Formats: sequence, structure tokens, C-alpha cells
Amino acid sequence: MYSYKFSFRVRYEETDRMGIVYHSNYIIWFDIGRTEFLRSLGFTYRQLEEEGIWLPILEVGCKYKSPAKYDDEITVETYIMELSRVKIKFGYRVFRFDELLVEGYTVNGFTTDKLKPISLNKIKPEVYNILKQCTL
Repeated sequence: MYSYKFSFRVRYEETDRMGIVYHSNYIIWFDIGRTEFLRSLGFTYRQLEEEGIWLPILEVGCKYKSPAKYDDEITVETYIMELSRVKIKFGYRVFRFDELLVEGYTVNGFTTDKLKPISLNKIKPEVYNILKQCTL
């Protein structure tokens, strides 16, 4: 399984009054992880969109185990859980050092810019094959 990790420090504006990361920020971090995961494979969201391939979110899930706090050093790991010709399920794990804080996923469809479903393996087989090689 291929995964991509990026690290950063929690910024003040990502926290609530108690200094705990506000729950919706994890979804934003998932988005960054997914974007950088694709970049690490040699293509970007922008390139895919320019070629007529969009990846709208169909579903999001998140399980909170322990809170991240202001100034924590956080690592987000992104990987592919499932891949079909019309959608992809990304998995995410958020760590503070070795402590797992959050697990989550997004399901993204492969569509045109008009949100019409497409078969990635037919439209862009080279991208589909790269993603397939990274799948669990």
C-alpha cells in the first residue's frame, strides 16, 4: 500500500476557545492530504480538471479518538482504500507523533465538470493504473 504523509503545526485559528481543533478542520486536512497524495503520484487536481476529470465528494466519514490542540505537531497520512472505475475511497489517519487522533475517509466520484459520471479507466487509463497500483 502506498501512502503519503505531510506534517504541520496546528494553527491558533483552527482551534476553539479551549485550544482544541474544531472538528471540521480535519475535513480540510483530509482535502490537503488528498491533493498532496495525487501530487506525489505526478499529477495535480488542477491537471485533472483541465483534462475534464473532476473528483467531487460523495461521502465523508470521520472518527475522533483524541483531540489535537493548538501548536501540536500533526501528521496526516493519506492512502487509497478502494478504487473502481467511477469512484475512489481515500483513507486518512491523523497522528500526533505516534498517537492516532482521527481516522476518516472520503468517497470521490470521477465526473465531468458538469458532474456527469465517467469511467476513469476509459477516459484516462494511465491515471487509473497509477491509482490502482497504490490501492490496498
